[in-house]
Amino acid sequence: MSTKNSSRFTPVIIAISVVIGILIGTFYAKHFAGNRLGIINGSSNKLNALLRIVDDQYVDTVNMTDLVEKAMPQILAELDPHSTYIPAQNLEEVNSELEGSFSGIGIQFTIQYDTIHVNAVIPGGPSEKVGLMAGDRIVTVDDSLFVGKEVTNERAMRKLKGPKGSQVKLGIKRATEKDLINFTITRGDIPQNTIDAAYMLNDDFGYIQISKFGRTSHVELLNALAQLNHKNCKGLIIDLRGNTGGYMDAATRMVNEFLPQGKLIVYAQGRKYKRLDEVANGTGSCQNLPLVVLVDEGSASASEIFSGAIQDNDRGTIVGRRSFGKGLVQQPIDFSDGSAIRLTIARYYTPSGRCIQRPYENGKDRNYEMDLYNRYTHGEFFSRDSIKLDESQRYSTGLGRPVYGGGGIMPDVFVPQDTTGVTSYLSTVLNKGLTILFTFQYTDNNREKLSKYDTEESLVNYLRQQGLVEQFVRYAETKGVKRRNILIQKSYKLLEKNIFGNIIYNMLGKEAYIKYSNLTDPTVKKGLDLLEKGEAFPKAPEIVEEPEIKKNDEGKKKRTAQADSARENPVLRLYAEGTLC
Repeated sequence: MSTKNSSRFTPVIIAISVVIGILIGTFYAKHFAGNRLGIINGSSNKLNALLRIVDDQYVDTVNMTDLVEKAMPQILAELDPHSTYIPAQNLEEVNSELEGSFSGIGIQFTIQYDTIHVNAVIPGGPSEKVGLMAGDRIVTVDDSLFVGKEVTNERAMRKLKGPKGSQVKLGIKRATEKDLINFTITRGDIPQNTIDAAYMLNDDFGYIQISKFGRTSHVELLNALAQLNHKNCKGLIIDLRGNTGGYMDAATRMVNEFLPQGKLIVYAQGRKYKRLDEVANGTGSCQNLPLVVLVDEGSASASEIFSGAIQDNDRGTIVGRRSFGKGLVQQPIDFSDGSAIRLTIARYYTPSGRCIQRPYENGKDRNYEMDLYNRYTHGEFFSRDSIKLDESQRYSTGLGRPVYGGGGIMPDVFVPQDTTGVTSYLSTVLNKGLTILFTFQYTDNNREKLSKYDTEESLVNYLRQQGLVEQFVRYAETKGVKRRNILIQKSYKLLEKNIFGNIIYNMLGKEAYIKYSNLTDPTVKKGLDLLEKGEAFPKAPEIVEEPEIKKNDEGKKKRTAQADSARENPVLRLYAEGTLC
């Protein structure tokens, strides 16, 4: 009888024990969770658990969103120099630089004396349609005063940009009017051109400067080529100096215009990223046009894809100085809150098989950040012999010309940085930004006179009669820079070029400024000289019979531009922008 009764109560006893166990477990979990991190398995789980614990138990209230925003860039900084985090408030601005357009009012401006000055009004844009003019000052925005030390480029952009179709009210001070003029401007799409100049250097040869590789760059290039072809262009200089990169697929489509069918352009490969080959499809419009490409230490990423493809396929001559050396490919990954990361997913390789990414250490790498400065101090900008080439990184182009990996594209023709006329006086006034301030003020005060000249040549002829260098020296004295007559005389031509160039830019725009600067640019002159002599197409090196032991040396890496069989692959949207340190 007693055995039956005990069997009857066994389930009840078990249930009560389970409940008591749960209550005891919950009690200890709540009171001792902070000391039990050891039970958390996996690094990613540790991060999530840490954030939950801080949010739940930290002594003070913590802004968890702010904490995460600060942690994200720190985590990515431990990977490589080009994986980055972009906060939501900055993403639109970052993307607009490459997307080809943004929504705004259509002006170029600078901030002078705590006030927004309109430098130029974009033709066909919203501001031009309502009557805004170069030289206007923006004093109020939406009926609120917008002058003073709080006016920064960032705040001005936030105020003036906005969704397409939205309106902004501006109060404008114009030199010819006593009272403020009010304009209500409806924001619209503003084009962002990535080709800054396309013109004929002389009767036979053209020039195109590409500032970045954006969404519209290929279409812009086709338009520029058509424009130059209409003028019977017989050879071309493409200037990629200072081009920090952009979209990889834009670079491949553009270089496709110059390569025959089947030529490998670039390939990318990573740990979880299957090799992707980009190959010329034979539809290029300039496959036989003599070509020179200009690069320097500011040419990075997508510009190195372009120049590497031209060099390895022996399609043209690379002129200038060693490029930046960014061979990492980033892919954009967006988060639901509007922020994003640019995560390195692969390395890209030129057709010969070389990776041009310069060495780096994971995490904060001061040597990587200081690379350009170190190149300068070691004399690399002034002498090709200062560049130490790694023979273990030697490859070959299709014609057998040696090319090197391990950090940037080495030009076929080296042009040193020109330091003629550089003095301490010149460096001082440039570093203080005095030439910019002086030329802006001069332009603003003489806009009506200057507007009579519609070409850079006619404007320069007028400026030469105005004694502007002497005017500038007196202006610099008022800003605390002592007159140094001997140094000023040594730097006279550079001072004049800088002053004239700024005024040309203010009055006639960027292309006119580039045309004027190129007249005395030694790298452009060298490129033009190669075209005029018919030396733009590289030639195979002379064959020298080597001893048998060297022929069989397997230590050297030698691949031709077509060593890997080329195959067509879908084009992925990759982000290959290089931000210079």
